[in-house]
Order: sequence, then C-alpha cells, then structure tokens
Amino acid sequence: MAGRSLTGMLTYLGSGPYCYSNSLAMALGEHAPPVGVIETLTGAPFGAQLIGGDTPFFDPYAWDPEIGLDAAIESLGWTCVRTSGGAPSEALARLRAVDGPALAGPLDMELLTYSPEPGGDHYVMVLAVDGDTVLLHDPEGFPYATLPVEDFLKSWQAESVTYESEGFVLRTGFTRVREVPYMDALRGSLPGAARWLAGRDDLPVPPGTLGGAEAVHALADLVESGLPPQTRGLLTAFAIRVGVRRLSDASACLGLLGLPESAAVAGDQARLLGAFQYPLTTGDDPAAAEALRRLAPTYVTLHDKIQAHR
Repeated sequence: MAGRSLTGMLTYLGSGPYCYSNSLAMALGEHAPPVGVIETLTGAPFGAQLIGGDTPFFDPYAWDPEIGLDAAIESLGWTCVRTSGGAPSEALARLRAVDGPALAGPLDMELLTYSPEPGGDHYVMVLAVDGDTVLLHDPEGFPYATLPVEDFLKSWQAESVTYESEGFVLRTGFTRVREVPYMDALRGSLPGAARWLAGRDDLPVPPGTLGGAEAVHALADLVESGLPPQTRGLLTAFAIRVGVRRLSDASACLGLLGLPESAAVAGDQARLLGAFQYPLTTGDDPAAAEALRRLAPTYVTLHDKIQAHR
C-alpha cells in the first residue's frame, strides 16, 4: 500500500464557507442542484486574484460574489428581484414586506452578533422579521439564528464590503422561468469559465490588482518577503480552504461533463492549493511559496483545456 494514491477518486464533502451558494440553494428549494454545482456556475473556481496587489483570493480577476450569484441564477433558468440601497428604515420596510425566501447579502459577518466568526462578507437567508427580531438561516452553521433588528441592519449595510457600494442588498421573488437541467447549465457555463481564466478586462478592479498566474506568483513573492498577520490570517482561515473546495467541486463538475483532462487539471489545482495550507499555517514560508509557484501555471493549462471543449 505504500505510495498508493487515492487522490482524484473522491470529491470532498463537508463544511466550508459557501455562504452565497448555500443561501441560493435554500432559496431554490427542491429545484436546487448540488451546492458544488452552484459554486461552479458562479465562476468562482476559475482563477485567482491579488486585489490591490496585496489581498489574495482564489477566485477570478475582477470577480465578486454579486457577479457570481447573478450568473448562477440566470444559468439555472431563474429570475429574482434584486433591491439595494436606501436608508436603514427603508431597507427594513422592504424586508418586512417580503413574502417568501429572502436572500440577504453581502453582510458584514463581524457584526452578526450571534456569531463568533471573524469579519468578512457574508450571505444569509432571512426567514422572518418578528417585531424587533430577525430570524434567519446562516449557512455558516447557525440555523434559526436570531438577532435584534438594529444589529442586523448594521451588518446588512455592509459598509466594510468593498464590492458593494449601496448596501442592503436583497434578492426575493425567485421564479423559475425555464427548466434547465443542471448538466445543461454547467455545459453552458464553459465559455464563461474560459473567459474568467483568460482574464476579463471589462470589469473594474482596484489599482494594482493582478489575476491568474501573475497573481499567484506575486503572492508567492509576498509570502517569501513576509506576509502581514492579517493577510496570513485571511489565507489560512478562509481563502485557501474555500479555494480548494471550489476547485474540487469544479473538477467533479468537469468530470460529469465528460471532460477528463479539464477535470484532472482542476483536481491537480485543488491538491496544489491544499498543500499551501500547512506550511503557511506553521510558518514554513519557503515551502508555502514553492507550493504557490507550482500552482501558478495551472491556470493557463486549465484555460487551454476548457477552451478546447467549448
């Protein structure tokens, strides 16, 4: 048994920070595909970015969850009503008037006072507003959570979330306008995946932002020169683990589509990024940087493989 590899035979199942995909799955109810399919349809697995040259995420250059949610909803044949902005009192009135699933976010996670989780953007499903209390399902592991309306509004205003300027974003009125088997949705998403991997230039990004292989090589340089504690914490607590799961799910989805070469590359990416977690956490920065340098060229490889099957 020594040296025998079982990698590539098993898709990860378990906890992970898939807040917007889990929230959308709740909103779609019995019609929702597997959550890994939703995450793949958002486009999140297909790239890496170093925002402003110093904030790393393993999702595509210029991508954000708002773009991803809209893409997944449309590709699955659904529509919804998206509202945002206004004064807190106006936002609360909109929320109280909702009849049906209400997907709220982005929120500032640090201001959800029932949760011990650190800060960051977040999405939840609001179930009811009863007097001065909000009842919600938080996919980070808090079903039927409650908190005061005032606290929820502060979180929902999302003042610390850089990709949403208006705050109080709410998606309601989920309506299925056409039946799209999720396999068809995945197949139809391939051109978008290739486009993300190629590096889109039609969306705004902060100055100094890098994407794809360039971003990963630059992150390796930052690791070698010494990461600030906040950046190391972002990577070890969130960015690596969600990035690895995205790639694992993308690999499974590409395999379902009968694209074994693309699936193999995404699976290799998942393992390479997963190998970044331990050395970065334990302070072995040379090994962590080397893991990133092995990962960087795979983004070009995955683009070429998917592009060939479009």
